[in-house]
Order: sequence, then C-alpha cells, then structure tokens
Amino acid sequence: MSEFRMPSLGADMEAGTVVEWRVHPGDTVKRGDIVALVETEKGLIEIEIFADGVIESLVVPEGEKVPVGTLLAVVRDEGKPPPAVKIEPVKAEPRAPAPTEAPPTAMVPPPPAALQRPRVSPLARKRAKELAVDLATVRGTGEGGAITEADVERAAGRTAAGAPAPAAVPPTTAAADRLAAMRKAIAAAMARSKREIPHYYIGTHIDMSQALAWLTEENLRRPVTERLLYSVLLLKAVALAVHEVPEMNGLWIDGAFRPGTGVHVGVAISLRQGGLVAPAIHDVDKMQLNDLMRAMLDLVKRARTGVLRGSEVSDATITVTNLGEQGAETVFGVIYPPQVALVGFGRVIEQPWAADGMIGARPVIAASLAADHRASDGHRGGRFLAAIDRLLQEPEKL
Repeated sequence: MSEFRMPSLGADMEAGTVVEWRVHPGDTVKRGDIVALVETEKGLIEIEIFADGVIESLVVPEGEKVPVGTLLAVVRDEGKPPPAVKIEPVKAEPRAPAPTEAPPTAMVPPPPAALQRPRVSPLARKRAKELAVDLATVRGTGEGGAITEADVERAAGRTAAGAPAPAAVPPTTAAADRLAAMRKAIAAAMARSKREIPHYYIGTHIDMSQALAWLTEENLRRPVTERLLYSVLLLKAVALAVHEVPEMNGLWIDGAFRPGTGVHVGVAISLRQGGLVAPAIHDVDKMQLNDLMRAMLDLVKRARTGVLRGSEVSDATITVTNLGEQGAETVFGVIYPPQVALVGFGRVIEQPWAADGMIGARPVIAASLAADHRASDGHRGGRFLAAIDRLLQEPEKL
C-alpha cells in the first residue's frame, strides 16, 4: 500500500481544494497519470500520481479544501488483492412477527439518464457558480456531451433573456477574488525570498546579431506554423549553460544545496487576468528546438486557460523571465524559493557596438542573473552569463 497526499505546489502553498477526481476506486494507474484536479491560489492544477498501482480508496471528496500533506487516496500494489475485511457476525434481535407484513419491495433500477451525470469541465463548474446557472439545465456541446464554459455562458444568456434568474455573484467580483488570492500567494513567496535568500545581482549585454540572423534564415525554410521565436534560443542557452556552472541549477533545502535531477526551466508567464506563474519545461537541455517551441507554446496556452500539471508547477530548478515583449530593457528578478537562480532578459534593442575595431549598430539584449549567495558567488555567476553569451553566438549548435 502507498499513500497519495496533497502535494506542495508552491513555496508558500498551505492548502488546496480537490475540484475533481479523474479516477475511481479500482482503477489502475501508472506513475505520472493525472488523477485529480486541485485548485490553489494560482489556479487549477492537474495532479499526477507518483506510484504505479490500483486506487484502493479516495479519502477526500470533491470540493473539500485540505492542507498540504493530507492523505487524498490509498493506492495498493498492482496484482495484490484488496485487503480482507473482517466481518463480525451480528446477532439478530428477536422481534415479534407482524401479522400482515408486506413482502419486500423490488428494487426498480433508475432510468439510464439518472445513472450518468454529464461531465462538466472545472472551468464550466466555476463559471456556473459565478453566474448562478443550474448545470442540470445546461446542454453540453463538448466531447461526449461534456459541459464547457461556453455552454454555461450561453445558458446564462438565455436565463437573462427569459425568466428572472436568482441573484448571481458578478464575474468581475469572482475574478477579482481569484486575482487577490494569487497576488497574496506571490507576495508571500517573494517576501520569503527576499527575507531568506541572500541575493546577488550581475548583468551583461549580449550581441544577438548572430542568433537573429540564423533564426531569420531558419524560419524562411519552415512553414509559418513551425517557425521559431528567439525566446526558445534563450531558454536552450540557459539550459546548456548550467552544465558549465551547475551551482545555478538546483534547490536550497534544509540548509544545503541540492543539484537538480534534470534541467527543468521555469518560464515566467503573465496571465491575462493578472498575476504570474512560472511552470517548468522539463529537460530543456535535451530538447530539440522544434520540441522546445511546441512545449513552450503549449505551456503558455494551458497556463492562460487555467490548467497546469503539478510537476510543472513544482519541479522547476531554475527560472527564466523575459520582459522584452513588455518593453523592459533590463530585468532584475527575485528568486523563487527554493530555487537558487533566476535569469532575466529584456527586449532586443539596437545599440552602438564595437567589434573588430569597428563601431556599428547591433541588436543587443540585456541579460541579468539573480543568484543565491549560499549556493554560488559572483565569480561563478559571471561564468554562467558568459556561457549563455557564448552559446548564443553559435545558434546552429543549440
């Protein structure tokens, strides 16, 4: 038997709400399978199981909020029988015979429609609560008749046009509450970071002319749908650079540095409704640029539509933030604990640049490093930024 407990999905996560179980008792699961959807301050997270086996029991019902570490489910080893249940004999109490006792009523099976509840997406369920829509009245148009968020909003529109609906919480209020909870979680993590981590900051400027010229030529050979963004070059360069300076890739836990088991790069993503998340792309150093581009686009899409996986939220070993699209020239980030480093990139700008005794205009990007002085020092940090620079001068090798 093994225990599946509420995981910690962030440095300052204290509790989570089980929104939906994706498994039932008796289901066989493999390590990495999605078994539950949990809501935290930063949104909905798909939770993976960490052991193979068979779901023996689900301990926490849907809709219940429980602290990190709470037992959620019990998993037994596959191939082993379920534990025997010892049944104590029950002595029947004597009772007087009823002179006209009616025979037991036969059980009438419910109609097929009552046996199955329509599947409802988590976002649709939340939206229905915000708009006070009865899900029993909504016709699902999703896969297999599933009710989607759009179905709920259409139903809300019909209600508004017809009979008066019960008072609903305005969506803006619910959205504001979620944003406030996220800002609170971010503030707690960043306050902890500045309180506990002795940051040091260093920066450099990187000539991007080689990288951008290669990228332009490469994209001309590709279909529009498969073209690369220069941000994937930055992610790959950071991931490869940690092989030269491994002190940047890992976690500070229990007073000691623990090297990362892989190079899992957290990507800082701003959300449309406000707030920020930094889920991880796993093993970036081993990925081809094509695969990295697809993974990055998928991660951004899922982060902004509300569903990430637990391993993406908790596994990052170093984070990259790129505020170039927002117009920032330089970024000085705050490390997300228990990580020990964060790399920031600003926007590419044309600057005077001296090379080979000549001065000309070059596309230049400002790169910064926020690092934990307990795990590294400025000398190693400088080598790390220099490695990123060198790698970007040979983009064809990334």
